[in-house]
Amino acid sequence: MFRKSVPPVLYKTLKPTLKYLQKKYYSILDFKDDILNLRDPLVPPRAKIFIGGGDFKQTGLEFLKLFVDLAKLKPEEQVLDIGCGIGRMAAPLTGYLKNGGSYEGFDIVEDGILWCQANITSRFPNFRFQLADIHNDHYNPKGHYEASKYIFPFKDGHFDFAFLTSVFTHMPKPEVDHYVAEIGRVLKPGGRCLVTFFLLNEESRELMKSPESAHNIQYLSEGRYIAYPDDPEVCVGFDESYVIDLFKRNGMSATIYPGSWCSRNSFTSFQDIVLAYKN
Repeated sequence: MFRKSVPPVLYKTLKPTLKYLQKKYYSILDFKDDILNLRDPLVPPRAKIFIGGGDFKQTGLEFLKLFVDLAKLKPEEQVLDIGCGIGRMAAPLTGYLKNGGSYEGFDIVEDGILWCQANITSRFPNFRFQLADIHNDHYNPKGHYEASKYIFPFKDGHFDFAFLTSVFTHMPKPEVDHYVAEIGRVLKPGGRCLVTFFLLNEESRELMKSPESAHNIQYLSEGRYIAYPDDPEVCVGFDESYVIDLFKRNGMSATIYPGSWCSRNSFTSFQDIVLAYKN
């Protein structure tokens, strides 16, 4: 809400200072946790976390419940985490995937991958993490590949379940198009994919004008909609009809579970959820 209420020029000026102060504050809390031996070994230090807000552990547990309840994830299945960050979704899955179940995660932020390899793979060898050398102005400016051309490093039809949490809410349309095609390629027939979006339809367009809405994603930009023209990747939305058709064109049927982001009273999670099945 702070990002929404501050004028763009002022926010752009304040952002580096705010991030610096936040990191310093988190470093103090991390030091206290280390001294008192309070940290869960599968939860990274606060100062290392570069993903969205909310309680790290609780958010992971909430999504594990969605994976099981909505997508019917089974302990023995093969799972792909696209944009795995620093292990927020992987951590709770370590206690669930068993009896041959496995996890593969990739991300463009090297620090997150290294932390996951050192702290999760070392304890759970069926959990593997790899760096995707994809260029991103914010997170990996030295990356060599364009996201719109990146081939997922996995065989066709390998996974029972794939998921992306708050990834397509920051990506341009050509990249989303390509990623959905890759998801369709690596899923087994009957496989499922759970993805979070900001979806625009008649209802959400009206609701997001409210001061209670987290974002007003009103500006059309190269086939997608953005909330903040001064920093487009902060918040990206897509027409719901386009998203349903995109999955259909890649051999998947989609079901929508609306989110609360636009001030809905009835919702499943904060962002909208698309659950797609490979036909």
